[in-house]
Amino acid sequence: MKLNGPFLFILATLMIDAIGIGIVFPIMPDLMDRVGAGSTAEGAFWGGIMMSAYAAAMFVFGPIIGSLSDAYGRRPVLIAALLTLTIDYVIMALAQTYWVLLVGRVIAGMAGATYITATAYIADIAKPDERGAAFGMIGAAFGVGFVLGPALGGVASGWHITAPFWIAAGLSAANVAFGIFVLPESLKDKNRRPFGRRDLNPFGTIRRAFLIPGLAIPLICIFVFEFANMVYPTLWAFWSREVFGWDGFTIGLTLSAYGVLIAVVQAGVLPQMTKRFGDFRTLVIAIVAAVISMIGFGFTGAVWAVVIFLPFAALSDMAPPLMTAFAANCAEEDQQGLVQGVIASLSSIAAVAAPLTLTGVFERFVNGGGIYLPGAPYLLAALLVVAIVPLILRLKDAK
Repeated sequence: MKLNGPFLFILATLMIDAIGIGIVFPIMPDLMDRVGAGSTAEGAFWGGIMMSAYAAAMFVFGPIIGSLSDAYGRRPVLIAALLTLTIDYVIMALAQTYWVLLVGRVIAGMAGATYITATAYIADIAKPDERGAAFGMIGAAFGVGFVLGPALGGVASGWHITAPFWIAAGLSAANVAFGIFVLPESLKDKNRRPFGRRDLNPFGTIRRAFLIPGLAIPLICIFVFEFANMVYPTLWAFWSREVFGWDGFTIGLTLSAYGVLIAVVQAGVLPQMTKRFGDFRTLVIAIVAAVISMIGFGFTGAVWAVVIFLPFAALSDMAPPLMTAFAANCAEEDQQGLVQGVIASLSSIAAVAAPLTLTGVFERFVNGGGIYLPGAPYLLAALLVVAIVPLILRLKDAK
């Protein structure tokens, strides 16, 4: 795809989203202390509640927002979502109590249309055989945002604890202005569908998506893979501290390296591999890389092994955009928003359930008094990925 104005706007939107999420990470303990959320341990608990609230709001409203964009177009929904996020960052900057922060995160989850509608926009303007690479560029934008966000948040917090929120608000507002001038509508009138009461029920919307011929398989694969892949953001800090005794600086450095590798893979490696091998073979390569990296981290106790397996983990991140492309190709033009909304909802469910499961496994194999195996969550993740291989193979003949 050409890097024209609309595509650059979409990439900027998603990168700013990732910056907005990551910019808060370095200040979470201080932020919880500012709103009186208790000690460090209690602050971590209430911070986790905020993350779950965001994911829950995304789950409930994701399909609704996607369906709204199918009915009224991508442009107005995207602009409205960006304006909402701008206001949300201002609310969080001014918050003096925990509950105001919590409401802010719920609003941010409701406005998750930035991601949902942006991916639907890409599905509108990309040819079916270009969607895998185009969705990979989305992953690259997120990777860059997640690298820049924590670094920017750490620097800005030195000025004031609320400075990261004001920066995020400014970036979002600037992007709204950019979008007003460069973003045309991508959804043609003939490809729109009416928005009805049934679109207000996220469970019904998910059910309808699974009934679309051929769509159930990529949706199941996306959910299981996203669940398994949550092992990295959920446990990397705890696992690396337990196994290697790393401090926060080293953990942050390796996470930044992971983000850089993901950006390189999504923006550079993925387009070349899909061009040479096609979407299906590239997806198989990504699944193999996922299993290799997860098994490697499951058993390793040496730092040099991290250097070897981290690139495999980055290569495995080619899988979600490719599976998203298969899902998009199964749906009609007036269903792209619905499909992307359902994918966002399934990812949100994974984001809520996976940390609870994986941290429980970690605690059991570290403090359980039986077999000591800190890498057990990675091995569980590898088993989950292996379990969907038969479904992945069925995508070979997908349109």
